Amino acid sequence: MFLEQGIKPENKFWKYLIGSVIIIIASFIGQIPFSVAVLYKSFISKKAFPTDNASVMKMFEPNMTLFLVMISFAFALAGVYFVVKYLHNQTFLSITTSRKKIDWNRVFFSFLLWSAFSVVSFFVIYLRSPENFVWNFKLVPFLILTVLGSILIPIQTSTEEYVFRGYLMQGFANLAHNRWFPLMMTSLIFGSMHIFNPEVAKMGYIIMIYYIGTGFFLGVIALMDEGIELSLGFHAANNLVGALLVTSDWSVFQTHSVFKDMSEPSAGLDVILPVVVIYPILLFIFTKKYNWTNWKEKLTGKINTVKPLN
Repeated sequence: MFLEQGIKPENKFWKYLIGSVIIIIASFIGQIPFSVAVLYKSFISKKAFPTDNASVMKMFEPNMTLFLVMISFAFALAGVYFVVKYLHNQTFLSITTSRKKIDWNRVFFSFLLWSAFSVVSFFVIYLRSPENFVWNFKLVPFLILTVLGSILIPIQTSTEEYVFRGYLMQGFANLAHNRWFPLMMTSLIFGSMHIFNPEVAKMGYIIMIYYIGTGFFLGVIALMDEGIELSLGFHAANNLVGALLVTSDWSVFQTHSVFKDMSEPSAGLDVILPVVVIYPILLFIFTKKYNWTNWKEKLTGKINTVKPLN
């Protein structure tokens, strides 16, 4: 079983705290190229070093910004691999899935399902309010974005899934020896990590319902499916399709997407709808396709550990 793969007598929770620090340090090391680039740009342009995230993100051409920002996730993913292998003496597969190998069909099915839904949803919104969008397509920058995004964005999303639905999920399972506590804690931490996104400043803290709810949804499908393949596919589709399809001045990344959203952001039904309607529909689809059963036990049950023989 997925969580049980990290439950070992020697896998104390303090190791996960140390491992988390190592992963954070690796991420900070990965941010050095971006920091150096910002410092150099400020120096040659004789402008003050930017003090807020929005100004930093607008210093470079969008594709260059995307590249520089995503470097840190590659370092963080390497950090995850290092702590799993050398601190916890586990394989990388053990925090990916309970299956003998990664089920790429699951990854691709989830990716294609959410990609299709995202595209259809966008065009429904576009047809209802076309005045809110402008054509932003430029062939060469878009092609560069497609190549960079197809490589770097899955690295970013996979890093987050391996940290939250893989590594920390098993870490909190080691601490609590049940399933509901890892699910709740990783959902809350995942949502809280987005609190400094510009969308929160624009829409208010109500959008945290969406972020925490998304973390909860990803945790549920990881526990029910005994692996993070579906979470990997969903998260990659969500970020990649978003980057390619539509951008805005108030989003985390400004990209050379096809459209640009010119509307003033507001938190309304679109924040609640995915959590209470769309995610349950996806859960129903996954349940039917993968024959999920025993929901209560898989999401809230205790974890039985086998004591080693003397």
